Amino acid sequence: MTSILITGASSGLGAEMARQFAALGHDLALCARRTDRLDDLRAEIGAAHPGVRVVVTALDVTDHDAVFAVFEELAAELGGLDRVVVNAGLGKGQPLGTGRFDANLETARTNFIGALAQTEAAAAIFRRQGRGHLVMVSSFSALRGMPGNITTYAATKAAVAHLAEGFRADVHGTPIKVTVLYPGYIVSEMSGTSRRTPLMTSTEKGVRAMVEAIEKEKRSARVPAWPWAPLGFVVKRVPVGLLRRLT
Repeated sequence: MTSILITGASSGLGAEMARQFAALGHDLALCARRTDRLDDLRAEIGAAHPGVRVVVTALDVTDHDAVFAVFEELAAELGGLDRVVVNAGLGKGQPLGTGRFDANLETARTNFIGALAQTEAAAAIFRRQGRGHLVMVSSFSALRGMPGNITTYAATKAAVAHLAEGFRADVHGTPIKVTVLYPGYIVSEMSGTSRRTPLMTSTEKGVRAMVEAIEKEKRSARVPAWPWAPLGFVVKRVPVGLLRRLT
């Protein structure tokens, strides 16, 4: 049994990760802005897995002081943190130069600066403990600069992947582990308004692939492996004109 902190746990991938980790017997610290949803999720998990401890707390990852305070409070309450999943994110964005800097700035603040705060807070705890597992939820879109509404989103997801990889290099040779996940199209609240494609995977199936990669402490994983592992090879090399039609 391990203690796992998940941010952005009130819906979508975060909530489903909580369900699946609870089924494996892990204790959970769940954070999000919408505490009513966290309370419902805690009740659901408690009914299904009464032996699992679930602690919930409100957290806006753009409130950087709160990130550090909440992570420390949860570590103290659970007697340490074995794993932190940096999952909170925002899918908002607009094409560059179209007068919507506000949307792109909000995306950058949440997805990168917010993730930086979470990584700093987790890393401090792991260094003090001498152990831990950082899980960074990036995106398949991070593999290459993307056009349109996801340009800034993709850039932030590339940045957080590099952030996690840099931390991995720092702690190489220690019991601290780092996993970077690159999810493909998985049904979630964030993808709800996105164009559906035959490549879209159900939340349960997509998160199962994520949880399996995390449990194996993989360095990185494109999830689900099919078709996203081979598609990664293609996307990095496809001409720009074709890339625009595919996204």
